[in-house]
Amino acid sequence: MTKLANGLAALCIGLAFAPSGAGAESLGPTLQKIKDAGTITIGNRDSSVPFSYLDAEQKPIGFSLELCDLVVAKVKAKLGTPALKVAYQAVNSSNRIPLVKNGTVDIECGSTANTIARQQEVAYSVIFYAPQFKWISLKSSGLKTTDDLKGKTVAVTQGTNTSQFVAKLNTDKGLGMKILQGKDHAESFLLVETGRAAAFMEDDILLAGLKATATSPDNFAFLSDAFPSDPYGVMMGKGDPEFKQLVDGALTEAMKSGLYDKLYTKWFESPIPPKNINLNFPQSEKLRELIKTPSDKANGQ
Repeated sequence: MTKLANGLAALCIGLAFAPSGAGAESLGPTLQKIKDAGTITIGNRDSSVPFSYLDAEQKPIGFSLELCDLVVAKVKAKLGTPALKVAYQAVNSSNRIPLVKNGTVDIECGSTANTIARQQEVAYSVIFYAPQFKWISLKSSGLKTTDDLKGKTVAVTQGTNTSQFVAKLNTDKGLGMKILQGKDHAESFLLVETGRAAAFMEDDILLAGLKATATSPDNFAFLSDAFPSDPYGVMMGKGDPEFKQLVDGALTEAMKSGLYDKLYTKWFESPIPPKNINLNFPQSEKLRELIKTPSDKANGQ
């Protein structure tokens, strides 16, 4: 065999055992995992109206999930797998970060706040919503402001940034409140509905959703004061810039094309399942600014 023939033979053997082209080299760990499994797993919430919740047939629906459908389309195109399966994994405030970190969930599509502390554990997409902290109570209680809650029992949801904020607020203002923790937003709201707690603090839009879908929405009222909250992002594993770039790309394209605005109108300013109630919750000025100039920065960065 000539030297040329030997060289060609070695080249062929090398190609046979090389990675299957540039596409394989460009996949980060999350996309490779999704490709190998033939499934992308989305973390969803059960009662975060209108972001991620269950409809009358117990099917996950909501604004965040529709945004993540755009991510799924990008993943299918990137991998060349139009038949990619989509699996849903219910998560709550306490287990959502661990399930993202251990790879059970590829992306969490709910109402998770992007905070500097959480960025040590997980990664976030560009911001897709900017809320405020508010209190909600029974209208019959006559409560108006946070100061009216001195010495009273209040509710928060365990594992949330809100629960940390209320604990600090309680200490800083010397309110002497007893703080009960619901396992999810629905349970925290029920504590108020049944009179076991005087008020429940959470992001304004989540409270608006719980109020709108309650048996008697008019029984509830917001207290007048509001506090800055943390912005929402799609949550994913750290250390995977390829996947984050894909997720960010899907969201920013929707923001620039006007699709984001259409989806916002659908979920925040139109009748939504299961009771066809309209939240009547237009975009805030802060949110409009974030849509014009997308950012993945937490408050304080």
